[in-house]
Amino acid sequence: MKIDDLLDNIEDHDHLSSNEQTPLRPDAFELSDADKIESIKKDVYSILETLGMDMTDDSIKGTPNRVAKMFVNEIFGGLRPDKKPNASTFENKYKYNEMLVEKDIVVYSTCEHHLLPIVGRAHVAYISNGSVVGLSKMNRIVDYYAKRPQVQERLNIQIVRELQKVMNTEDVACIIDAKHLCVNSRGIRDIESSTVTGEFGGKFKDPEVKREFLDYIKMETKF
Repeated sequence: MKIDDLLDNIEDHDHLSSNEQTPLRPDAFELSDADKIESIKKDVYSILETLGMDMTDDSIKGTPNRVAKMFVNEIFGGLRPDKKPNASTFENKYKYNEMLVEKDIVVYSTCEHHLLPIVGRAHVAYISNGSVVGLSKMNRIVDYYAKRPQVQERLNIQIVRELQKVMNTEDVACIIDAKHLCVNSRGIRDIESSTVTGEFGGKFKDPEVKREFLDYIKMETKF
């Protein structure tokens, strides 16, 4: 099925609020980052050793530490509330009241079912309710929520909910088109397929507004 057909058939979803939250334990932040790295390092060492790897080999002996630091500081850094971007808003003095679309925002996330990469693009839009937000802040919000164990549907919702709160408007939408390596590199090993999800709030639930958003996404960007 072509991407245009998929986009035409995206439906908004009514999700319970509990589904919007990343499943974290109440004690998730009791350990320091350094303690988490030490603990994960031991676990990764045990996994590799169980698989039969020679943990004295120069090429792999540093892998447990590298993986642990990557988990805590990089690919799962979005679990930390203190890394949440400060998305300041500004008065819409120029009275722009049309749709603003930030398309092709790169998404790097991790599937929480197999801990394999999710790689794709997010397209985010809003209609101002008197405030505007810096364009880079939209990218940073996408990146923050992507950097955690995720499912794509939840990532869509979290991006929209955060921007709705920041912008003080329901008129926010997000579409994500991404490849899941749990599909592409294991199991069925279908390297061609991608997953398209959408979340539409406020005016974006209107079919004409939704169509305008989809038309913006399909526009070819030329420099």
